[in-house]
Amino acid sequence: MFSIIVWAIALLLGAVLALFVGYALGASRNKVAFEEKLRALKDASELRLLAVQDQQSLALREARDETASIRTVIERENAERRSELQRQERRIVQKEENLERKMDALEQRERKLQTKERGLEQNREELEELKRQQIAEIERIAQLTQEQAQELLLDRVEQQVRMEASRRARRIEEEAREDAEARAREIITLAIQRCASDQVAEAVVSVVPLPNDDMKGRIIGREGRNIRALEAATGVDLIIDDTPEAVILSGFDPVRREIARVALTKLIMDGRIHPARIEDVVAKARQEVDLIVREAGENAALEANVHGLQSDLLKILGRLRFRTSYGQNVLTHSVEVSLLAATIAHELGADVNVCKTAALLHDMGKAIDQEVEGPHAIIGGEIARRFGKSPKIVHAMVAHHATETEPQTLEAAIVQAADAISAARPGARRETIDLYIKRLEALEHIANSFTGVEKSFAIQAGREVRIIVKPEEIDEYAAVRLASDISHKIEEDLDYPGQIKVCVVRETRSVDYAR
Repeated sequence: MFSIIVWAIALLLGAVLALFVGYALGASRNKVAFEEKLRALKDASELRLLAVQDQQSLALREARDETASIRTVIERENAERRSELQRQERRIVQKEENLERKMDALEQRERKLQTKERGLEQNREELEELKRQQIAEIERIAQLTQEQAQELLLDRVEQQVRMEASRRARRIEEEAREDAEARAREIITLAIQRCASDQVAEAVVSVVPLPNDDMKGRIIGREGRNIRALEAATGVDLIIDDTPEAVILSGFDPVRREIARVALTKLIMDGRIHPARIEDVVAKARQEVDLIVREAGENAALEANVHGLQSDLLKILGRLRFRTSYGQNVLTHSVEVSLLAATIAHELGADVNVCKTAALLHDMGKAIDQEVEGPHAIIGGEIARRFGKSPKIVHAMVAHHATETEPQTLEAAIVQAADAISAARPGARRETIDLYIKRLEALEHIANSFTGVEKSFAIQAGREVRIIVKPEEIDEYAAVRLASDISHKIEEDLDYPGQIKVCVVRETRSVDYAR
């Protein structure tokens, strides 16, 4: 047993010794290999160091060569710059020398000019002295002071200038009148041709025919109760006189007069006339007339091609169907003015919508002027403003009579001209003989109020005033100014349709007798 253990230990020791010897041999071989690798690395480092040193030396040589070439270029450039600077310095020196010479020349010229100025000043003083002596001699010879001579000269020059200005003004006025009259005649003729139609104005009838005179008693009623009820219901006075088979309706409001006419006509046709029946018939007549008024306003707006008018505004416009002015139906006149204004505005390039709307509504104030105080143009403008019409339309309505407001726009002037054309056409209006004579007398009175007028004659039914002047007081050019002044005076003081021609006649007669 013991021997087995010993052998085991011996085997173990042998194995250990073998392992140790193997390790020692491996370590020795590794050391040798490491030393060989170390020597190889050392040789390689030396070789790389030598290569780097060679590269550095080569780069150093190249840098030295490049530096030398750059230094050569720089030195050459510096030399060129130095030479350029030297040339510039020489130029500057030459310029300074030239400037010095020029300054010397300028100083010499300035001294010469000063000498000449002193000589001119001396000559001026001598001339002033001679002028004073001559003026004094002229004043002594002419026996006029300088101020008096100047005033006389200015008066003569002023007269010549006035004559020349009057001559030129006359020529310009004649040329402008010829062109304006031709153009205006063309526009007005075209406007009348386009809207020409049967414009026979209907006069409002205030006479109701009766089937017989017995009907008058039935209209009056017992103790006049029927006529009083009818007058109270309509607001119109009934005049029953000796006129056979007729009753006259009297009232300022044309619409009320129309309601009374319709109601009385219905009562006469029905035959039943008593207060209760009268109130019922008058109410129905009022509704009927309101419908007629509205339709009249709509038809007028449609004929004038004016759109967008409110219903209440059309009712007010339709009331003009029963209103006349100088025998001319106002609604028919308004439509005619609207058509004329639209045509003229189209020709002149104005706002057609403003012109035709303002022209259609321009006399709208006449529909309620019995209820509201003031000129109808102002009343109509206020109504249009309340209904939201534009300021241009309102101004054109108010300015259609120059006595209320002067036209400030082209549209207002067109409406005013169209209103005058419609009112002045033949047969449009009638006036009594008294008003006609007064208008002629007013024309002659205005003409006679000017200095230098000998006689004046209103002719052509007041369309022309012919003025005879005193030739010793009014010369040829003053006659032109006189015609213009009289025209302006007529425009300011008179109301008239259309235009009035002012003709100034200056006549010089030389009379002698042979004996």
